[in-house]
Amino acid sequence: MYSAVATLPLALSGCMGGEIASTGTPLSQTERNEGAKAHPELVAEFGGAQTGPQADYVASVTRNVAVHSGLSNAPGDFTVTLLNSSVNNAFAIPGGYVYVTRQLVALMNNEAELAGVMGHEIGHVAARHSARRQAQAQQNALLGVLGQVLSGVVFGNSALGQLGEKISSTVPQLATLRYSRSQELQADELGIRYLNDAGYDPRAMATVLQSLAAQNSLDAQLQGRNQNTPEWASTHPDPASRVQAALSKAGAGVQGVTKRDTFLTRIDGLMYGDDPRQGVIEGQTFIHPEYRFAFEAPQGFYMVNGTRAVSINGQSGRGQLSTAAYNGSLENYIRSAFNALAGEGKTLSPSEITKTTVNGIPAAYGVARVNTSSGQVDVVVYAYELGGNRAFHFTGITAAGQSNVLVPMYKSMRRISVGEAGAIKPRRVDVVTVRNGDTVSSLAARMGYADAKEARFRVLNGLSASDRLQAGQKVKVIVRTDS
Repeated sequence: MYSAVATLPLALSGCMGGEIASTGTPLSQTERNEGAKAHPELVAEFGGAQTGPQADYVASVTRNVAVHSGLSNAPGDFTVTLLNSSVNNAFAIPGGYVYVTRQLVALMNNEAELAGVMGHEIGHVAARHSARRQAQAQQNALLGVLGQVLSGVVFGNSALGQLGEKISSTVPQLATLRYSRSQELQADELGIRYLNDAGYDPRAMATVLQSLAAQNSLDAQLQGRNQNTPEWASTHPDPASRVQAALSKAGAGVQGVTKRDTFLTRIDGLMYGDDPRQGVIEGQTFIHPEYRFAFEAPQGFYMVNGTRAVSINGQSGRGQLSTAAYNGSLENYIRSAFNALAGEGKTLSPSEITKTTVNGIPAAYGVARVNTSSGQVDVVVYAYELGGNRAFHFTGITAAGQSNVLVPMYKSMRRISVGEAGAIKPRRVDVVTVRNGDTVSSLAARMGYADAKEARFRVLNGLSASDRLQAGQKVKVIVRTDS
């Protein structure tokens, strides 16, 4: 978490029905130029690019699939980026730019699944899905991050109930979501075709969708939210509903490689979950070791950590913690934050700004009551001066008169000690070989979590409730490390 964004849902979905082009039209110079221009911003929004052998491996697999798309037969024409993000996500933009997060790679269980996901995203580009939405995405980006969300609320274009999905939006999310159902299904079918052409088992598209569905269900259970709306795909066909369709498209009696052991060996040591440099979520607590602060989400709310902000989500309200430029005046900071929410050419002001202290931290807050098309809402900006000429602030939205639901969170902001900050260690993928006597239960006990160890282990390894382990089999365990 750095400045003002939260989480990006996965744009992995697919399409059946409709006409399928056998190949894509070769990339144009205009597309290449547009992709090159957008690339740095997208990488920055997702925590930066990973480098090293793992990133090189992901790029090699992706390019091997991409050359079957008809966009180009030169692997070097495709720029593949492994993103330092804890969100399950993959996407592509015109010009041959393809992205996948380390979190999604860690969820996969073989090379064919990686090829399938990346083939799906390349399919969007080959079918020119991204290009058709680019103008609207660029227009949305002009409004800013949360400002684009709240301008719709404040000026009557949205409803409080829709904020659960929208408050976590980012500029890149607007650029990668919003494919139509038919476009998503078409990309699935193209991805399966590329898998076949590259010599992979085409059923991998179905197995990765199964893992995504299982991960969504587990996340919903752990966060106490409605699992009927996957957080990464609120506008997309649910992965669970597409597994059988993908298997059908793969066909019966199919052949092809999965390269499971190769894949697991190559991703061994990959960071999993939150990067401590961006802050970490531990249960209901968010801790940022670099800036040395922590806060607690209210009971009944769950958090999602993005590379530039933390979103706080619940049935009775939504919030986001971010930062912005600070000139030493919390009052000016809060007024600027309200105006940023209003959007370009519009203003939004609190009725008053109140100065206070929270656990010894200088703080201030303001509240604005706003009329929307579905009733009044209260918008709160609660800011803190955390030293080093830096301020952070919550933005909260609730129905009018209900802003107190988020007050415990505002009041929980506290500084942490050097020792507490130093105790935050990253989690990483540890690939182990099952030995005689090892069981799901015994290996799951090594998982670096305080809860749901076995459920996390099974989802991570694509294991059903009845699956057992065999000696010699490679599996993934998530462990705490010192670096």
